[in-house]
Amino acid sequence: MKFESYWHDSTPPFTSAASGPVEGEYDVAVIGGGFTGLSAARTLARAGARVVVLEAGHVGCGASGRNGGHLNNGLAHSFLTAKAHLGAEQAKALYRALDDSIDTIEQIIAEETIDCDFRRSGKLKLASKPQHFDAIARNFEAIHAEVDPDTALLSPKDLEQEVGAPFHGAMLSKKSAMMHMGRYVVGLATASTRHGAVIFEQAPVTAHVQNAGKHTLTTPRGTVRANQVLVATGAYTSGPFGYFRRRVISVGSFLIATRPLSAAEIASVVPGNRTYVTSMNIGNYFRLSPDNRLIFGGRARFSATSDQRSDAKSGAILREAMVNLFPQLSTVDIDYCWGGLVDMTKDRYPRAGYVDGVWYAMGYSGHGAQLSSHLGMIMAEAMLGREDRNPLKGLDWPAVPGHFGKPWFLPLVGMYYKFLDKIQ
Repeated sequence: MKFESYWHDSTPPFTSAASGPVEGEYDVAVIGGGFTGLSAARTLARAGARVVVLEAGHVGCGASGRNGGHLNNGLAHSFLTAKAHLGAEQAKALYRALDDSIDTIEQIIAEETIDCDFRRSGKLKLASKPQHFDAIARNFEAIHAEVDPDTALLSPKDLEQEVGAPFHGAMLSKKSAMMHMGRYVVGLATASTRHGAVIFEQAPVTAHVQNAGKHTLTTPRGTVRANQVLVATGAYTSGPFGYFRRRVISVGSFLIATRPLSAAEIASVVPGNRTYVTSMNIGNYFRLSPDNRLIFGGRARFSATSDQRSDAKSGAILREAMVNLFPQLSTVDIDYCWGGLVDMTKDRYPRAGYVDGVWYAMGYSGHGAQLSSHLGMIMAEAMLGREDRNPLKGLDWPAVPGHFGKPWFLPLVGMYYKFLDKIQ
């Protein structure tokens, strides 16, 4: 078993990173070489801006290359909850932005001819308990009537053709998709450099100074100056950006991938070949990889640490959850086990905008794989002085009380959600 991301291990390396010292004058400096930063860099470079991307590791080394490979439209919350919290208009705008995000990714892939196994698969939100189906049905009624007619409500009988485990019904979101995350992020980075962006890897930003309308960004490899800055680091935010560290909660998300499954095994587990998400608070999500592995993930442990020891503990928990759901896989080998950090916000709504002289987009709360490319493009357009299409504009973002970067309270949160799963 390999303790590394399947997406990283099955992707050719990015070969267009700049060598030599980090230096130069730019119109925009993008901090973070994941989906958000690279999409913004591509948009800016295509418009003729001088763009530099400063990535602390390699492109896609963070959440963009460590997720479950789902491109799910819809909200992390129920639509009804979003309406109550955000108001009807902003809830609809955010829902539609997540719809549009799948279109944006599909368009980028077509324009840049990125080979990443993109496919509109549809997503099933699976009811783990009968009462969960009642809540899913109420949410479906509002979504279907007000914002997304490309949805359907499935009965337990309908699910017999979709998934080889017992559930109490599901909501199908037909616009949802999947792709190979590693190949997409390398393709996006390559496209950005082809359009003129400069990407430095192994270049974490350790200092940031604003003076006379200019930003000076220092890395261990040198210093650049830029007129504007976009912070797109999410759960991996470090260095001189305490404003974001006090507002983003880094939570571990963990995954395993089986050996390639046979046709008979696939038919017994995921005959519908969609993306799947269960309805538990501490639930699971799964899909097939392009080479027919079952990629199975979840919040196995409430931890802000992702290393081999932590990932191994979480992998054992995930294997047990997978076998409980699919006993037919009890003897199937696990080939990959990995983890990563998800950038959660207190209310689980993402944030994007402009503060303290810098632009930002982050806090995707588990929906970043789909929204990040779209929001990166939107923020780049705003930086270029084009129409501001930010669906999160004006949404307040208070700091998390008592939080300064390391989420000491995560075990308590995990205990709370485990309790809810028992009683709800």
